[in-house]
Amino acid sequence: MNNRLEQRAVILGEYIIENGATVRSAAKKFGISKSTVHKDVSERLKREDPMLYAQVKKVLEINKKERHIRGGLATKRKYEVIAENKKQRQR
Repeated sequence: MNNRLEQRAVILGEYIIENGATVRSAAKKFGISKSTVHKDVSERLKREDPMLYAQVKKVLEINKKERHIRGGLATKRKYEVIAENKKQRQR
């Protein structure tokens, strides 16, 4: 079983690098929890493939620095939808 977990960590790491994926998007893609993805790429991957771990860490650091922007855009979209729905109800 331990080998399977290490393989999953490598697969997740490769996916994150290839797609610039966030922990959340990787979790959704593979049908596992964010906590599991985080543990795999921060602990298991470090032991299994240190070079891949370093690359994944860089991608996740970029994502961490940009998350406030993504959050702001999501909030903007939310209120645009609310405003559009309000306009449609008034017609």
